[in-house]
Amino acid sequence: MTLTGSVHGVALPIQIVPSVLPCDFARLGAEIEALDAAGVDHFQWDVMDGQFVPNLTFGPDVIAAARKHTTKPFEAHLMTLTPDVLAARYVEAGCSRLIVHVEACTHLHRTLGNIASLGATAAVALNPHTPISAVANVLDLVDMVLVMTVNPGFGGQSYISSMEPKIRELRELLAARGLQDRVNIEVDGGIGPNTIAGAVNAGANVLIAGTALFRYAEGLDFAVADLRARAEAARAA
Repeated sequence: MTLTGSVHGVALPIQIVPSVLPCDFARLGAEIEALDAAGVDHFQWDVMDGQFVPNLTFGPDVIAAARKHTTKPFEAHLMTLTPDVLAARYVEAGCSRLIVHVEACTHLHRTLGNIASLGATAAVALNPHTPISAVANVLDLVDMVLVMTVNPGFGGQSYISSMEPKIRELRELLAARGLQDRVNIEVDGGIGPNTIAGAVNAGANVLIAGTALFRYAEGLDFAVADLRARAEAARAA
């Protein structure tokens, strides 16, 4: 059975999106340009504050400096305890979508509305232990829900396949609300040649690939094309 993701039979497009986290930070501009040339759809910046997650990564000035190296969109995955405080800086840095975590937002509805007021698109992320019900009442405010397939904070972790029923549940909820052709389903964590089909079969269409992209001996061009081909084949199966 073909997964369409839409009552009209038109699926939201498969997107291959690199996490910038595995890049060589000393050559960040060149790495962005190489990924762009390889055919990625947009870029995800894993913003970690050392509190919500133990790692510490990209400030807005770094992202702003990288902005001139591609015309493709940037999204900031805010793995932070204070997304409302930080949101404006990341929009100013050139991120057109901000992803916030349910677990970090006391007033999630207000936070998503604040992002929209800044001129960015709002999205929401769920850690592995967090149920889909936590986003059921804000789906009208987002264009994407991110189901984490690892516990956030570090790159190179193994894919948690037990999240696939959760992705499926989200797909079914979106269909029940008539939102399946408007709200993307993103997965992040352990996505590679051996796991991408399972995520797509469950309902995901935006696939974050980090470490796996750089492990292909054939290079980035081949890596992006191969992951896209595997995702499209899984959708068509």
